[in-house]
Amino acid sequence: MNEQPPAITTEAGGPVESDESSLTAGTNGPILMQDTYLIEKLAHFVRERVPDRVYHVKGGGAFGYFEVTDDVTEWTRAAFLNGVGKRTPVLLRFSSVAGEEGYPDSDRDVRGWALRFYTEEGNYDLVGNNTPVFFVRDPMKFPDFIHSQERLPDSGLRSNNMQWDFWSLSPESAHQVTVLMSDRGTPRSWRHMNGYSSDTYMWENAGGEKFWVKYHFKTEQGIQNFTDAEAKAMRAEDLDCHRRDLREAISREDHPSWRLEMQIMPYEDAADYRFNPFDVTKVWPHEDYPPITVGRLVLNRNPENFFAQIVQAGFDVANFVPGIGPSPDRMVLARLFAYGDSSRYRTGPNYTQLPVNQPLNEVRNYNKDGPMRFRHNGNQPVYAPNSYGGPKADSGRYRDPSWFVEAGEIMRTAYEAHRDDDDFIQPGTLYRQVMTETERDHLVGNIVAHLSEGVERPVQDRAVNDYWTKVDPDLGARVAHGLRAP
Repeated sequence: MNEQPPAITTEAGGPVESDESSLTAGTNGPILMQDTYLIEKLAHFVRERVPDRVYHVKGGGAFGYFEVTDDVTEWTRAAFLNGVGKRTPVLLRFSSVAGEEGYPDSDRDVRGWALRFYTEEGNYDLVGNNTPVFFVRDPMKFPDFIHSQERLPDSGLRSNNMQWDFWSLSPESAHQVTVLMSDRGTPRSWRHMNGYSSDTYMWENAGGEKFWVKYHFKTEQGIQNFTDAEAKAMRAEDLDCHRRDLREAISREDHPSWRLEMQIMPYEDAADYRFNPFDVTKVWPHEDYPPITVGRLVLNRNPENFFAQIVQAGFDVANFVPGIGPSPDRMVLARLFAYGDSSRYRTGPNYTQLPVNQPLNEVRNYNKDGPMRFRHNGNQPVYAPNSYGGPKADSGRYRDPSWFVEAGEIMRTAYEAHRDDDDFIQPGTLYRQVMTETERDHLVGNIVAHLSEGVERPVQDRAVNDYWTKVDPDLGARVAHGLRAP
């Protein structure tokens, strides 16, 4: 305790006389422009924020590892999955979708699940939610959905009316909204919820055989949710309850873990499956494609600096490794652009050179310059092709995953219709066959409470008649009764 602390310095390493008093002309005189340390300190202070994410703003996360527990080489040639017992370091960021920084962690919302595998073949980023489905199936509607969850442009206030207006005019959202309005919309902690890819991806094995897959991370702590009343009470107790819970659990070495189960669909099945398997608003029934255990995810290390390692983490859906790729899922295809572009906007074109975003393996390409770049190739060529031994693509070893596309007229249209492409079948099944009576009661109460807060009567009527009644007539009648009750 009596050791001499190190001398304080400027950003350039020069020693500083004082970190308490500004340089002035006399005791009561003005501050001098020559106080360069004060100017540096203030200038850095007003620039120490980066732009927020547009959504998934508030969150937290930790580091850990993924361990392969079962042989999956018959489905994928991804190197990090090629041996039982193999471990790969990971970063997992949890978040709320609509919640702003400072919002209560316990508010009703979908939770984001952004997972990075630091593999020997580069970073593999898997971005999903704690729900197996999503609100919209076409990325054209994605910005509109997010806008409907944000604040009114005139007053700057949140609006349930805006949310229900969008949802009730977008029948494909019914499945996700049913999940959101259940107790699963208020998880007790990040440790006590599942994580899903939601979207569909492609796996390819060493022989070139292809499969469509969905990822399911099942919590080994067990599912635990707040009731609506408990979630609202937690607002007054701890705004950061989820962030605090994760950090404290890891600090006491109660390391949270999840079991990875995969649904695997043979490539050929997609063409004539009873509904479009690439529609992210629907789940694949487990009786058709039973989950197959793949491995175990464990979080065992807290970030040392929240800003550097969590806020600046930039996940990119386009980060694949050989043996894994996208699918015709339209949300995936749009995210291939949007996520990387978001990071380039927030922290610059060289965001991948930040330590938390760097891959473990060596990076070799011809990108150059730009703000904050510090990795370079010395006197190596900065163009391809070249005659001086620069890196060269190997199409024999590394091929882009692909699927057959039937050529046709360029057009704007919905997915090609399948037999059971009905937006209300699966949420109806969830309500009638999966939920318990208590869960159904909670769902009705949560919907009625949310619809009662500033939602205009025409929007309420549409939500009842054209939305919840189509999910299930009993559900629609109960919501209608709750809204009309004094």
